[in-house]
Amino acid sequence: MIIDAQAVSDLYVGFSTVFHRAFEAAEVWHPQVAMTVPAKTRILDYKFMLDFPMVREWIGDRVVRSLAGKSYQIATRDWEATIEVDRNDLKDDQIGLYAPMVAALAEEARSHPDRLIAELMLRGWEETCFDGRPFFAPDHPVGEGTASNDGGGDGVPWFLLDTRRSIKPFIYQLRQPVQITRMDARDDEAVFMRRAYRFGVDARYTCAYGLWQLAYGSRQTLNPTNYAAARAAMMSLKNADGRPLRIRPDLLVVPPSLEAAAREILENRYLSGGSTLKTNVWQGSARLLVAPELAG
Repeated sequence: MIIDAQAVSDLYVGFSTVFHRAFEAAEVWHPQVAMTVPAKTRILDYKFMLDFPMVREWIGDRVVRSLAGKSYQIATRDWEATIEVDRNDLKDDQIGLYAPMVAALAEEARSHPDRLIAELMLRGWEETCFDGRPFFAPDHPVGEGTASNDGGGDGVPWFLLDTRRSIKPFIYQLRQPVQITRMDARDDEAVFMRRAYRFGVDARYTCAYGLWQLAYGSRQTLNPTNYAAARAAMMSLKNADGRPLRIRPDLLVVPPSLEAAAREILENRYLSGGSTLKTNVWQGSARLLVAPELAG
């Protein structure tokens, strides 16, 4: 093959086509648990989450909940991945060998936020959220008291979430979507020094904790008793005025090792135990998400 500007341009177009097709086809789960927030600056302030105003009867003057002086800022991060193509492979019509690599790069770029969210979940007992407490904590400050979204235990973690609301348990802050870039000009250093064409992707985004009230983390054994306790704890949460938040958990998130236990709770018509079968009252009470990224 003759290597000219058109051949290199065709290479880029071909890689772009493979990339975008694989990117769109990749299955991801982070949109289920994280709200996408478009960002126009590097840092956004989410202080609106520090208070949850609710409708009250209007008697006398309005009650204004001021957030002045409060802050919960999240900074965007930069990400990249790059591959090189040897000019000799282009000359020898071996470009087809790179297509699987480009597709794999696209799948990784699309699913990368899944990994970031999973890391947030697993670190939720140590990393703090907007109230200064760990995301999963037994003592989140609420009014004059505290509330818990921590099931305790020291085993394999599992998570129960309320994903029905506009605000989600986690945040996906997007400053710049994934885009393909290239270094393939004749006078690029890599082309001149090593006959290497470079193709890469870059993006700007980050993932962070949203409302702890919409998530419950437990390291207790995943069984009907502990699942019921998690649901009750979430649905009993109140705001600083003592009014129910109307939390209704609808998604159980588990690592692969807990898939069987989770399906028994959410899908079986009956629960085994003892000499008789009991009707499973939790059948269909939530959707199941098995996240490979949570595997320890």
